[in-house]
Amino acid sequence: MKTKQKEFDAVKFMRDQRTIISSKLSKMTPSEIVEYFKKKKLENGIRPSG
Repeated sequence: MKTKQKEFDAVKFMRDQRTIISSKLSKMTPSEIVEYFKKKKLENGIRPSG
């Protein structure tokens, strides 16, 4: 049986993103973290549908 090569590895992507965000947040104070996420929320126009 042939296995199909993944074009996009979602688990690897999420782990990489978590590592990047964790390294950024580890250097911030709690108030800076809140401001960071407020800014990111405004930048990202994607809203979950519900």
